[in-house]
Amino acid sequence: MAAVVADTHAAVWYLTNSSRLSLVAGKALDEASAAGDSIIIPSICLVELTYLVEKGRLPSEARKRLVDALSQPNGPYELAPLDGRVAAAVELIDRNLVPDMPDRIIAATALSSGAALVSRDRKICSSQLQTIW
Repeated sequence: MAAVVADTHAAVWYLTNSSRLSLVAGKALDEASAAGDSIIIPSICLVELTYLVEKGRLPSEARKRLVDALSQPNGPYELAPLDGRVAAAVELIDRNLVPDMPDRIIAATALSSGAALVSRDRKICSSQLQTIW
């Protein structure tokens, strides 16, 4: 399997071995890692995690786990910047289908990297983007 992009919840659930992650999604992340391919984390996910922790919707440990995973030198996790390619790809994500800007940025990160997106977000999954759930 090639590299995959994980959205915020998929990354958190994968790192915590949560039953909320689908078997298909978990397998895709496992296969990418086992093949030596990247699990790409859009940088907006760290911002979104900060927000979710501040609102009390996730424990601070969730953000810490992701930051720790990203800092592993030989780990599978790769932080994807919000750069010009991602910004240009945002225009290709239909705002009527995916109205939430962080979700559009996550989807645009997958689109600009040419990787499938691991996400259970119904709006993203109903878009033209290749998703795994």
